[in-house]
Amino acid sequence: MKHTDLYENAAEIIVNAKRCVAFTGAGISVESGIPPFRGENGLWNKYDPDSFDICYFHRHTKASWQVIREIFYDLFGKVRPNKAHAALAQLEANGVVKSVITQNVDNLHYDAGSRVVHEFHGSLKRLACLACHARYPISEVSLDRLPPACPRCEGILKPDVIFFGESIPEPAGSMSFEETRQADCLILIGTTGTVAPANLIPSAARSNGAAIIEINPVPSEYTSRVTDIFLEAGATKAMTRLMEKISGKIRKQ
Repeated sequence: MKHTDLYENAAEIIVNAKRCVAFTGAGISVESGIPPFRGENGLWNKYDPDSFDICYFHRHTKASWQVIREIFYDLFGKVRPNKAHAALAQLEANGVVKSVITQNVDNLHYDAGSRVVHEFHGSLKRLACLACHARYPISEVSLDRLPPACPRCEGILKPDVIFFGESIPEPAGSMSFEETRQADCLILIGTTGTVAPANLIPSAARSNGAAIIEINPVPSEYTSRVTDIFLEAGATKAMTRLMEKISGKIRKQ
């Protein structure tokens, strides 16, 4: 099959799906300037992953927060959505993609305009109080003082994302797997299948009969196991090309 035929066939499946869902990982945000956590240039080569272990956070809160602020707010706070994020938002607006399940905590899907987003690992845009469990938008809390304190009870605030040793947040976890059960097409973008339990989502979708369209620059854990169509390219390049095919089919309907 020619390379161009893969995009044509993928577009056909997506447009004709009754419920198409996107599932995204770190790879979709790399082209926005966010480095991946793992791999040759990953953040774990520069920072100690223990800083994001919940037990370490409780024992060394200020030290953990110093790393958190440097990575997640000084670095991540400057990034913007890219063409791949924008494409998924446009597909949702057109009624083609029903929702996005994301492993990312960067909020870029919302920033791009997506509205039905299940944040499997939480969001950096919120802080949660460990004492009273109140949640606040990051815009309402100063990070000049570390650790930041809850405005309500003076308890310690933590980014509303899962740390190592914590459970997947609800209702995002349950809703993600419910979407997986209902989907007849899953567009998998920029995730390699190494992080559990998120890596169960494509397999669960395939078991329920969904077609799996994978976009990754190199083969992943999914490619030979569950993927039906593998578009071997970066997220923005692949989504731009795929959108051209999809837009033509939408106009003909």
